[in-house]
Amino acid sequence: MKASRIAAAGAVSGIAVLALSAPAFAHVSVQPEGAAAKGGYAVVDFKVPNERDNASTTKLEVNFPTDHPLASVMPQPVPGWKAEVTKAKPAKPLESHGKQITEVVTKVTWTADGKGVEPGYFQKFPVSIGALPEDADQLVFKAIQTYSNKEVVRWIEVPQEGQEEPDTPAPVLKLSAAEDDAHGASGSNAKADDTEAAAQNTAADTSASDSGSGDGSDTTARVLGIAGIVVGAAGVAYGVLAGRRRNSGTAA
Repeated sequence: MKASRIAAAGAVSGIAVLALSAPAFAHVSVQPEGAAAKGGYAVVDFKVPNERDNASTTKLEVNFPTDHPLASVMPQPVPGWKAEVTKAKPAKPLESHGKQITEVVTKVTWTADGKGVEPGYFQKFPVSIGALPEDADQLVFKAIQTYSNKEVVRWIEVPQEGQEEPDTPAPVLKLSAAEDDAHGASGSNAKADDTEAAAQNTAADTSASDSGSGDGSDTTARVLGIAGIVVGAAGVAYGVLAGRRRNSGTAA
């Protein structure tokens, strides 16, 4: 009986833990596909799980940061969803590739054409964004999730460092250190360039070494050839002299 009670208590505790921890991960979030480096461009996914058992997610609104406006925002088509991009004039002058930007994206809204995100499923909404700010460590995207039963959940609370996560946290994109060096080449490209330069230097050294070896071989061959000629001439002279001596002795 004691064992059964302990097992039952453990099962109840486990269910309670899962129930309490579910909201910690079942919310709208944003994650980069790869790196989201300062000053660069990135593709990010807004992940939308369905938290309801009796309704589907049929609409998602993502508000883009106004303190760090993005000059380029391009949503990727998602089957079964229609994307609408809202633009406005930036609050402060903005340039991209030497050109003045007169409009920035303030919001992207996805609306389901069909059933939407049904219970027990999630959906990713990819977006290409840039250029990412160089003077910020993160970007906050406030999102609004609408269900088929007209319920609306506002994921707009900004998480604060050192504090517990709020009940409805806004999606936060963490930015990594800039990848470009002083010459504008990315770290990976710079490494590739260094590797290529090293390979070229090694090839040049090998070529020079082979050339030097060839010169040495040619010199040795010439010396041996001259020595052979000298030895051969000496042999011929010796043969002629010996023949003359034999002829002189025969005549006497």
